Amino acid sequence: MESMFVRKLSIERLDASGSRHACPLRWIDNFAMRNFTNDAIFDDTLPVADGLLEAGHRVPLALLQPAMEDWFRRKGYLKPEERLEISEL
Repeated sequence: MESMFVRKLSIERLDASGSRHACPLRWIDNFAMRNFTNDAIFDDTLPVADGLLEAGHRVPLALLQPAMEDWFRRKGYLKPEERLEISEL
């Protein structure tokens, strides 16, 4: 049986100077838990470690990045001058 979480995604915060920082696991987990109940498209996600999220093929990166960035901003995790970058490893 093939694993549902076949993709490894890097989740990084870019600060105002452009420096990269792995997003803390608790941020990623907070987003994933919220989406298990509110948005089925992100159900196939598994927070693994700081800056690392595993995901299934159904999870569209083009939708994941803005949704996660919006959630992080609303929670106060990202400052106005910071942004989120998600890339597949």
